[in-house]
Amino acid sequence: MSLFRPSRWLPGGHSQTLFSPFFRRAPQLHRQRQRLTLSDGDFLDLDWYGPDNPDAPLVILLHGLTGSSNSLYILGQQQALAAQGWPSVAVNWRGCSGEPNQRARSYHSGASEDLAEVVDYLSQQQLGRTLAAVGYSLGGNVLLKYLGECGADCRLKAAAAVSVPFRLDQCADRIGQGFSRIYQARFLRDLLAYTRNKQRLFAHQGLHAEHARLEAIGSLEDMDSFWDFDHRITAPLHGFASAEDYYRRCSSRYFLSAIRVPTLIIQALDDPFVYPYSIPEQAELAPDTQMELYPTGGHVGFVEGPPWRPRYYLEQRFPGWLASVIQASSPGNG
Repeated sequence: MSLFRPSRWLPGGHSQTLFSPFFRRAPQLHRQRQRLTLSDGDFLDLDWYGPDNPDAPLVILLHGLTGSSNSLYILGQQQALAAQGWPSVAVNWRGCSGEPNQRARSYHSGASEDLAEVVDYLSQQQLGRTLAAVGYSLGGNVLLKYLGECGADCRLKAAAAVSVPFRLDQCADRIGQGFSRIYQARFLRDLLAYTRNKQRLFAHQGLHAEHARLEAIGSLEDMDSFWDFDHRITAPLHGFASAEDYYRRCSSRYFLSAIRVPTLIIQALDDPFVYPYSIPEQAELAPDTQMELYPTGGHVGFVEGPPWRPRYYLEQRFPGWLASVIQASSPGNG
């Protein structure tokens, strides 16, 4: 049964992808920010929202590439979870909270070690509380990789992901084709501007060792693809031999069978960042993983309803699904 009913006035993946970023009004949330110091001395900023209800589950939200806790899909999801009576905490990956991080390294599609520190911290701070997580795009890839790495020892009770780049190498190819090159150009512009800003900042602050690591990258000119960026920047800064090595070791498709947490994945066949053949087959999924695959929906789009009252399917589906799974797994419910 089809749960998502796409708006007829948004035909195709690009219109579904672009509607919210260009036309949605940002929900106004009064959040509390907390800085989490990581084991290597760097930091992540966490933005909390929702009722102060210690008995309700806490949901961790993970944004996508060049996004932040201010991304509209994060704000909308926090608002929807709060309406259900659940608090949430939106993670800003390194350098994404409006302040550059303090290491030459940043974040990437396989940075599950940072997510592990967040989950470990929240497990200790929120003793006894049920934890769940939702990941979008890059955040979804990190989440699924983390779940597979943890296996049966995972501290999350449920997880959901949308518009996942399951095979990073294939997605690097896909975003370099056709109209999708517009998205690639925007991502690369933002990523390179951030890298240059960190070089200047580290020099000004006297962070000599970290500045030297950034300078060792070499020229930032003439990068026109994700293959270039990930080979010349992501790989050397994060301990990978090459872009190919990074893609192979961090693509979530290779971790799916090891997941032991109830997991929902929502994907569209017309996602302009992901080839249909990059989406895993049912046989690759763990028994407790559910895939919703739709003909349309774009990339983190999934817009329903008329143009004067659009609805965002993910903000209805994720809270409801998480509630049903967590309730079913609670004591006294079989």
